Amino acid sequence: MKISRRTALSLTGAAGASLVAAPFVRPSYAQARAVRVGLLLPFSGTFAQPGEAIANGFMLYYNQNKAAFGGRDLQFVRLDDESLPPKAAENTNKLVLGEKVDVLVGTVHSGVALAMSKIAREAGLLTIIPNAGANDITGGLCAPNIFRSSFDNGQPGFATGVAMLKAGIKEAMTFSWRYAAGAESNSGFKSSFVKGGGKIIKEISIPFPDVQFQSSLTEIASIKPPAVYSFFAGGGAAKYINDWAGAKLNQSIQLWGPGFLTDGLEKAVGANGNGIKTALHYVDDIDTPTNKNFRAAYQAAYKQAADVFAVQGYDAAQMLATGLAAANGDVANRKRMFEAIKGATYTSPRGNFKLSVGNNPVQDFYLRELTGGVNVNRGLAAAAVGDSTQDCKAR
Repeated sequence: MKISRRTALSLTGAAGASLVAAPFVRPSYAQARAVRVGLLLPFSGTFAQPGEAIANGFMLYYNQNKAAFGGRDLQFVRLDDESLPPKAAENTNKLVLGEKVDVLVGTVHSGVALAMSKIAREAGLLTIIPNAGANDITGGLCAPNIFRSSFDNGQPGFATGVAMLKAGIKEAMTFSWRYAAGAESNSGFKSSFVKGGGKIIKEISIPFPDVQFQSSLTEIASIKPPAVYSFFAGGGAAKYINDWAGAKLNQSIQLWGPGFLTDGLEKAVGANGNGIKTALHYVDDIDTPTNKNFRAAYQAAYKQAADVFAVQGYDAAQMLATGLAAANGDVANRKRMFEAIKGATYTSPRGNFKLSVGNNPVQDFYLRELTGGVNVNRGLAAAAVGDSTQDCKAR
């Protein structure tokens, strides 16, 4: 099976790229070949920036800690998934069956990740998800070979609900995109806010990826809630924030949401974003040596500031190192690798975390306030936030 130069490059460490042009035949472990890692990520389109940041973070950890991977070198095959769920199975099979990778790392889009995980689950292949938050992946569809280094979709919402209650907010509306990620985010928010005594006045939504917000903003203005919880991201979130300020809602109603409401848009929305509060499992100025060293190294390597996606890629590599070290580099010893990854405590730029029964991070979330184009750290929003669902049974 041949893969085009545009979609697949075989990399060794940080060295140059070469075209993957022929099937890969597995030699014996005794030959100590490099462990082949398939990076199924978006390298084009809307989610190209998160995809590149994840890959960069992964490579940074590998280049800093090559001796930690059980004595094995890593060889990388990059494949652009284009964030297209209809192509997810085909792309996953290119890596698993065509390139015969030993480890699968991906992806950003939850729809792609769900299809990818199905194939990985059946193959028993070590798979690390560095972003996609679909709850089912580490919930009802969990598997011993599938791990996540990011979050599930309900966790940021849960932390936001806790933080709103701490701020004295007892009533709120929700306004989000109507699709799986939006629904799971809202569900996480409601689970903590309502349980803690808060009241949801009304829930409204618009279809994803619609950005016609005016009629909904008019409805919000007529109800006048103390606060609104919203899940939007990317360009849609930028328009939402600008429309919110244009309707002067920022003068009388607090706007809250998961970190993705403002991430990457801080400068673009300018003063219109001032005062928006969000919760996320990472904030730039976490005052630990691990985070400071990580940010300095990332800046030096890539000439840009690290973000939450880079952290998730960095920790995905740390998970792989943990598994390979425990198995003495024998990638065929899957049981030992899985047990080690699951049982470890990870020292991350975000702070230390462990994995849940479903192999999802149990982690702290930070409250941030957008001020002057910067998400300012306002302290801990919620500590040790676990899975949004308990559907996974220990396996």
